[in-house]
Order: sequence, then C-alpha cells, then structure tokens
Amino acid sequence: MTETAILAEDLRKTYGDVVAVDRISLAVPRATVLGLLGANGAGKTTMVRMLTTVLKPDSGKGTVNGFDVQHQQQAVRRSIGLAGQYAAVDE
Repeated sequence: MTETAILAEDLRKTYGDVVAVDRISLAVPRATVLGLLGANGAGKTTMVRMLTTVLKPDSGKGTVNGFDVQHQQQAVRRSIGLAGQYAAVDE
C-alpha cells in the first residue's frame, strides 16, 4: 500500500464572511509531484498555509508525513521545506 505524504479531509478556512477554502479533500502519495492550479483567490495559498501550519484550519483535518497539522505543528515543520514566492534574503 502506498504511503500518503499529504492528506487533507474537509479543510475549511474563512476570513470573516469570505470562504477561502471550502471543505477540500485530497491525498498525495509519497514521491509524487503535485501542482496546484487555479484562478486568483481560489484558495491555493491558503490551503498550502494550512498544510504547513502557517494558518490554522477552521475545520477539517490535515496530515503531512503522518503528523497532524493542528496538534503536531513542530513535527510537521521539521519534516518539510517551504520556499515562498519572494526571497526574504537581504542583499
């Protein structure tokens, strides 16, 4: 059986009355390359931020490398690497 690297089950995130991510579910096996495509405001960045423990989901469950994103944040962070769109390095 293939091990799951990323698992999202009914993840939801709102900002006031705006629903940024509405109950998204997905399972990504280990050693898989995944691209997220969608229009501006579709929730791609919000979903990644929830799965990398930068944001707390309003509801749902997420695991990364077997670690719960809400209850094992340090373990999630130790098991991943994250590079943002813009470099935060001074010249």
